[in-house]
Amino acid sequence: MLENKVIVVTGASSGIGAITAEMLSNEGAYVVLAGRSEERLKEVGSRMKGPYELVLLDVRDAEQVKIVFDQIHQKHGRVDVLLNNAGYGIFESFTDTSQEQFEDMMNVNYMGIVRCTQAVLPGMLQRKSGQIVNVASMAGKIGTAKSTAYSATKHAVLGLTNSLRQELRGTGITVSAVNPGPIDTPFFSLADPSGGYVKNVGWFMMKAEYVSRRIVKLIHKHKEEIDLPRLAGAGIRLYHLFPRLADRLSYRWMNKK
Repeated sequence: MLENKVIVVTGASSGIGAITAEMLSNEGAYVVLAGRSEERLKEVGSRMKGPYELVLLDVRDAEQVKIVFDQIHQKHGRVDVLLNNAGYGIFESFTDTSQEQFEDMMNVNYMGIVRCTQAVLPGMLQRKSGQIVNVASMAGKIGTAKSTAYSATKHAVLGLTNSLRQELRGTGITVSAVNPGPIDTPFFSLADPSGGYVKNVGWFMMKAEYVSRRIVKLIHKHKEEIDLPRLAGAGIRLYHLFPRLADRLSYRWMNKK
């Protein structure tokens, strides 16, 4: 089903981006690995079983995004799937988070998705087919202490994803959201350098391979959204029914940063 599909993965140099790219390659896709570190992209590429290419891409740079995707379209004629995975987080209290950090996280996590999606969408609309997969987060559905900047970016990602899905209904294009909880990846080396949060939620953290398998399955089935793990997804639905009560009851359990 993914044989010869051209799939662009941003943030492909590590974590679920790298692992998902490998799994997509195993499925026969032609994978474009996009990221800022050529050295790490080459390392990921060395593990690919199928055809692939590397592109240096900083999603903060609008001109670079345009140039890179223009080159991809010129070479392949299309992008079948865009996996918007590039992003990062810093877990600090609101007063300790600088405006520059707020701006940069929004620039990468949200505007990066906007830029890449705008680069592929005209071609998908012309072909009346394609899939855009945005890696959001459970943080986009429920806020917790010390994640104000990060949660805001992921709320924005989900707002964009849900609105764009409605806008594109009937066009042949699927717009999907992946909302994972904590994952055992290098993400936390920056988000939680002290290791305190990881220690507190270690029992709850998912393996990156599990999340990547679910992403590949979502692409296969053209699903519109998945919440991971499933138990957390059920909890989020209850939270949305009784948000203020849930805030009071879950405060101590949720605020582990």
